[in-house]
Amino acid sequence: MITRKSNTAEEPHSVLITLESLIQQTLMERKASSLMVNLLLIAALIAVFCSLSQAEVKGSFDDNFSKSCPESHFKTSEDGQIWYLSLDKKAGCGFMTRQKYRFGWFSMKLKLVGGDSAGVVTAYYMCTEDGAGPTRDEVDFEFLGNRTGEPYLIQTNVYKNGTGGREMRHVLWFDPTEDFHSYSLLWNSHQLVFFVDEVPIRVYKNANYTNNFFPNEKPMYLFSSIWNADDWATRGGLEKTDWKNAPFVSTYKDFSVDGCQWEDPFPTCVSTTTKNWWDQYNSWHLSSDQKLNYAWVQRNLVIYDYCQDTKRYPEKPEECWLSPWD
Repeated sequence: MITRKSNTAEEPHSVLITLESLIQQTLMERKASSLMVNLLLIAALIAVFCSLSQAEVKGSFDDNFSKSCPESHFKTSEDGQIWYLSLDKKAGCGFMTRQKYRFGWFSMKLKLVGGDSAGVVTAYYMCTEDGAGPTRDEVDFEFLGNRTGEPYLIQTNVYKNGTGGREMRHVLWFDPTEDFHSYSLLWNSHQLVFFVDEVPIRVYKNANYTNNFFPNEKPMYLFSSIWNADDWATRGGLEKTDWKNAPFVSTYKDFSVDGCQWEDPFPTCVSTTTKNWWDQYNSWHLSSDQKLNYAWVQRNLVIYDYCQDTKRYPEKPEECWLSPWD
């Protein structure tokens, strides 16, 4: 009987242990389920917050830019996120950011004028002032129109204290009139990199000494414009703008900036801090993949490089000795 009592005494104890285990397991499963639900809820809230933050960053055109053209030459899509700038014989159109920046990543998607665009230039650039002042710093993308069927040329240039003459010209590996493509600038105290669809097409290096060729001291606005330049833009001015094709329309969307906003009188951009990705070591030079893409561009798409123009520059400009590969 002791044995039976012992057996009958152990059975409820075993059952109790089993029940406790089941209860603990159930509670743990519920806690895990509750935790998963909470994590999913948090993830959803973060996604919504990020979406709202991005929407706030985008804002309206007037939140970010001021325009300089007749109202008839500037139009937007119904949601205000696509902008159309037009050029006719009476006027062109342009806009600029309300904010100045010193260093960062600047990007915009453009679709260029289609058809016969000879003489027409769409410019996308950064400059220290609204106008071609004698001491300005400037960094240019210029898209040079052409006769129907001929490729667009993209010209880049860099000014420091009013001195430019640092042109490069490339052809593109796509038709920039058929769809939107991104055109971006990476600017820090070590280099300027011009990107097309995140492919580096030009690398402009700074030196480790004070110089008069790298723009790194003054904040800049971002501009874009469409204008008539048939005195030089297409075949050196031989091809003139055919106004029968007007209006010429360039289209913009998805302005993006991750840069240091300049605020007077004590700007946070006076010195670099390396807190931002565009000012850290990895952004001071091209990555391995970027070097491969850049090498391909150099082999296949460059049609003019001022550093190689010995007639124009019998003595090679000092910045041309700096390696883009470092």
